[in-house]
Amino acid sequence: MSDILTEELIYEILSVVDEIPEGRVASYGQIAKLIGRDKNARLVGKVLSMAEYYGKYPCHRVVNHAGRLAPYFYEQQELLMSEDVIFKENGHVDMKECQWDCLGN
Repeated sequence: MSDILTEELIYEILSVVDEIPEGRVASYGQIAKLIGRDKNARLVGKVLSMAEYYGKYPCHRVVNHAGRLAPYFYEQQELLMSEDVIFKENGHVDMKECQWDCLGN
């Protein structure tokens, strides 16, 4: 992993996360695709787990493809709710309503 996890890649991922607008979420896979690494959703998750060492980024706006929150990120739901992100009854983010349309379509 250390061979592919460079400072440049870390900041590339974090710069995409920084673009997610308030009230919207993106999936790990969506971010991986945006940086040209379609198969590296887990790598995105790894970088986000270390994001606090690189500055302040809205990592709470990143969830899995089904809208499930990050394990052990206990404040994530509260932060998203404060931005009016919609949750389904199962506790997952409503991706149909809240997923970031990064292409503006």
